[in-house]
Amino acid sequence: MARDEKIKLADVLIEIKMSRAAFYRMRARGKAPRISKLPNGQVRVSRRDLDAWWESCGQNAA
Repeated sequence: MARDEKIKLADVLIEIKMSRAAFYRMRARGKAPRISKLPNGQVRVSRRDLDAWWESCGQNAA
């Protein structure tokens, strides 16, 4: 099994074309991909969770 890539939040925001504030508003409503906080305080999103979130966005738009 391949390792699940962990992506920096800044890179996720670029990919989904969203501001940090908008991302955290969506997260507060339970509508954003799940994040992981590293011991040093940095935030990461797994590629698997981000891809699943993208897929759910497409299904919700249909």
